[in-house]
Amino acid sequence: MMLRSRALARHIHLWLGLSVGLLFVLLGLTGSALVFYQEIDAALHPAIQVNMKAPAPGWDSPVWDRALATLHRQWPDASGQWRFEATGETGPLAARYYPSVAPNSHMAKHMMVWLSPDGAHVLRHDGWGDYAMSWIYELHMNLLSGEKGHQIIGWSGLVILVLLGAGVIAWWPRGSWRKALAFKPRAAPVRRLYDIHKLAGLWSLVLLILFAITGFMLALPKESNWLLERTIAPVDDTPSPKTVPRAGPTITISKALAAGHRALPNARLAWIEMPSSRTGMFRLRVQVPGDPSRRFPHSYIYIDPYSGAVHTILDARKASGSTTINNWLHPLHDASVGGLPTRLLAFIAGLVPAVLFITGLLRWRTRRAAPKSRPQITSDLTAKEHSSCVFVTPLSSPCLSSPSRPSPTNIERVLSPSTTPGHDKPRRDRASAAGS
Repeated sequence: MMLRSRALARHIHLWLGLSVGLLFVLLGLTGSALVFYQEIDAALHPAIQVNMKAPAPGWDSPVWDRALATLHRQWPDASGQWRFEATGETGPLAARYYPSVAPNSHMAKHMMVWLSPDGAHVLRHDGWGDYAMSWIYELHMNLLSGEKGHQIIGWSGLVILVLLGAGVIAWWPRGSWRKALAFKPRAAPVRRLYDIHKLAGLWSLVLLILFAITGFMLALPKESNWLLERTIAPVDDTPSPKTVPRAGPTITISKALAAGHRALPNARLAWIEMPSSRTGMFRLRVQVPGDPSRRFPHSYIYIDPYSGAVHTILDARKASGSTTINNWLHPLHDASVGGLPTRLLAFIAGLVPAVLFITGLLRWRTRRAAPKSRPQITSDLTAKEHSSCVFVTPLSSPCLSSPSRPSPTNIERVLSPSTTPGHDKPRRDRASAAGS
């Protein structure tokens, strides 16, 4: 039964690897690039590499209102929603513009804008998906195919889990673990390919499983939430409160930030989202202690744009078990949860699928070509010798060791006495005769 299971696992691992292996490689390589996509994008665009030493704006900075005024001057007809990212680091201010009503995903079609640190000048603007790193992001997230691509990426995460699991079952040692984990540098090429394949897979197994699971849950939130709600707890709804339009101007960003800071004084500001319509509200996205996601945290403060009063607070510390799991998905998937060390590990792990695919493909091709490259038995062997050589030791026999006719001594070592010409007597009789 065990042998049948291992054989089945080998077949599943082989054919899944050959069929979805290239997709696995694509997700790994693009994922590695996206681990450092902000740094790579900044290096590719010198225009946003400013030398100003101004401190990063925070809760009480006037820079936000100045930046909003700059954006309104640059795009006076923009009637959608503006968002500012508070990185907490010196450098250009990052903003986003969503032309439609407030999207339910930060990956909806939008324009990216970078302003000078004082908010007075626009340094760069690009449409999302129109520059290299955002194109790679879209390729990784949905294969440049919208919702259909989301579905493919999501379900492929489960297929990759089966691929990895089958590989572990096929490898699982039946004897010495030391031998099973060894690398043999002097072995035949096909064996070295196997060792590289197995060790690369085992080293990265935990990370690859983690990326496959989180990728599935991020790409298919409906299916993931359905499973969480039936196994753990209900998933909390994200509120979307509305206000009643009033005459007169709305409050400034500074006043909204002051109100939000009073509501959650120990929170770190991450995003400022302007009202998306006359009935919309300011939404401040903040990171509270215990929230694993720095860039996209999961606590929100909703502020009435007319009165400046705090309307609703969504605190990640009060989330249900299922919502807490969802809050961990993004920082685990992009490896930002542990800072630079985990990002470096994720970058290396993203290269592993390419190593696994190449070594697996080369080993499969080598093994398929092996029967065609076996040496042929020379034609001067008799039919009886030929038969004996093939059926007794088809690979290690001295009959195959040389293109010339093997010596009688070698033939005698392979063939049984009853079939060797001229050796009708038992071996012991021959020995006694030799002694006399």
